[in-house]
Amino acid sequence: MIRLPLALLSLVGFFLLSGCGGPGSGDSCDGGDYVCQDDAQALECRNGTWRPLACRGPLGCRELADSVRCDTTLNQENDGCATDAEGKGVCSPTSAALLTCKQGVLVKTADCSSCAVQDGQAVCQP
Repeated sequence: MIRLPLALLSLVGFFLLSGCGGPGSGDSCDGGDYVCQDDAQALECRNGTWRPLACRGPLGCRELADSVRCDTTLNQENDGCATDAEGKGVCSPTSAALLTCKQGVLVKTADCSSCAVQDGQAVCQP
């Protein structure tokens, strides 16, 4: 009789410990999934590795029923960017530069007197 509760406790402890943590940056993965690592950072499974994506905007990182939403509106130069953002531009937080996603990283591609999003596209005024 004593063995059953002890065995059950060990089994429950195993499942609790095996579920801790979740994926981390640099861990291996399959597919093209996204997860929120915390309120301000998502992870993207890219080329078999979990990569960090900053979610600096006020909405941060949120896991919804069918997707992960990462607010990138305040992301900065050298922040990671998602596969689906490749080649797309965003305004820097100060609106003084156009940042473009290249090979998974936001790089400054133009200085602007002002930058604004119009019809879903970042527009830089020289």
